[in-house]
Amino acid sequence: MADTAITVEGAEKTYGDKKALNGLGLTVARGTVHGVLGPNGAGKTTLVRILSTLLRPDAGRIEVAGHDVVREAYAVRLRIGLLGQHAALDEELGGRQNLELFGRLHHLGARRARARADELLERFGLADTGRKAVRQYSGGMRRRLDLAASLITEPEVLFLDEPTTGLDPRGRAEVWSSVRSLVDGGTTVLLTTQYLEEADQLADRISVVDAGRVIAEGTADELKAETGGDRIDVILRDAGQLGAAVALLPLTGISVDADRRLLSAPVTDRMEALSGVVRALREAGIEAEDVALRRPTLDEVFLHLTGDDHRVKEAA
Repeated sequence: MADTAITVEGAEKTYGDKKALNGLGLTVARGTVHGVLGPNGAGKTTLVRILSTLLRPDAGRIEVAGHDVVREAYAVRLRIGLLGQHAALDEELGGRQNLELFGRLHHLGARRARARADELLERFGLADTGRKAVRQYSGGMRRRLDLAASLITEPEVLFLDEPTTGLDPRGRAEVWSSVRSLVDGGTTVLLTTQYLEEADQLADRISVVDAGRVIAEGTADELKAETGGDRIDVILRDAGQLGAAVALLPLTGISVDADRRLLSAPVTDRMEALSGVVRALREAGIEAEDVALRRPTLDEVFLHLTGDDHRVKEAA
């Protein structure tokens, strides 16, 4: 379909006796960011390798930019860019030299490669550092240059496999800003990430993958709603009163985090729950440090859907 950039139906891939992909399916609309989340070994990197023609599937129909990744692999390669988990840059060359090298490797010709390098350095805020050796770049600058290199041929579809792993918050924010500008320009992005906050910030839709198949899909808000909607968090001043608070609060499904002195529970009527909790604590003489209503985090969605005790930074 004209408005679909990626189609995956019944994708399968087996390594020995392990099924990395087990009938996985997803559809990615053009000009969007589609996030793929899942615990370690869920099949995310295998999926990216198949979509980028680096690996052949055992079964399934898989198309990128309207071309079959097996029968039309060369046509797919002409239309995609790939940013892997590790930078593919020459540390001793300058930023401009790296981009020119990538341009020449893609047969752009010397003049076009230089022009494209200058365009990308300007676009990613690296024009003033183009002559500096990459080994002198900060982590965020290096990752932005790597992202620029993946765009040297102006791809229709860009695969980002954990693009901000190891970056500090400032570096992640720099990459996020660059990705948003790409999508505004019409590029389609498939993003795998170990940071659920990243998917929440960037993805228009999210597929949660486990054991080689998609187990849930939707917008961040839709996935959050599946975990029970809104929640109320109560932080007490005295951890010794947690038990008494659980017994008296007009809530069901209360979870307790003793280390943080935190009680948390799903709610349906936000304001009624809030007023009821405040009133019950006041009447019992239990002092709260904070009472807040919130939506579930993607971290909670992830744990709820996968049934695993993985934290975001451990998921790969």
